[in-house]
Amino acid sequence: MNLFEKFGIETKNEHLYEIAFTHTSYATIHNLDYNYERLEFLGDSVLSLIVSEYLYKKYPNYEEGELTKIRSNFVCQNALIYYSHKLGLKDYLNVAIEESNLTKNEVLSITADLFESFLGAIFIDQGIDFAKKFVEESIFKYIDQKRVFFEDFKSALKEYADAHEMTIEYGIIKEYGVPHDKTFIMSCIIDGKKVGVGRGKNKKEAEQAAAKNAMRILKIRRN
Repeated sequence: MNLFEKFGIETKNEHLYEIAFTHTSYATIHNLDYNYERLEFLGDSVLSLIVSEYLYKKYPNYEEGELTKIRSNFVCQNALIYYSHKLGLKDYLNVAIEESNLTKNEVLSITADLFESFLGAIFIDQGIDFAKKFVEESIFKYIDQKRVFFEDFKSALKEYADAHEMTIEYGIIKEYGVPHDKTFIMSCIIDGKKVGVGRGKNKKEAEQAAAKNAMRILKIRRN
């Protein structure tokens, strides 16, 4: 189905959406001077604003820390991948997978990026009210359902370590990739011994993966 028909968009700038769905690999292969990264940057902020406003109104008695924790669950990579998949955004992606040798994790990362770049394009083209309507239809139902997309393994592991007088550190093993699309490999070090290793698109994500792996190895169950 046509992108604009599918989402009820009467666009003033079709090229804007072409940019929103163009990955750097495709832009490089075809000598284009644009890709979705700037729109992704904008969409990230728009998403945070809209979700923050909804949570602020939905939970009038919650403190800043509680609201931040809830918001992180609905704007994390896993959540964005889920939204993007449900909306079928990958069907409109321009990416040169074979030429750029993208890994499975990188493809998933791109799928998450698409939601933000598409939202950025919607915001510029249609305005904030339409952007709010799009996010409301795409995300708010999951907030109301209290769907869990993100599990804080670092906090769970820290609670266990504190109770057992253990020390935890995280160290970087390796990072690779271009500046705008890096992959990090981090280690979880408990009492000076490397226990778990994790991979992610940023250090925080890799640390969460390392903590999760460490909990699995130590057979620590979450409460």
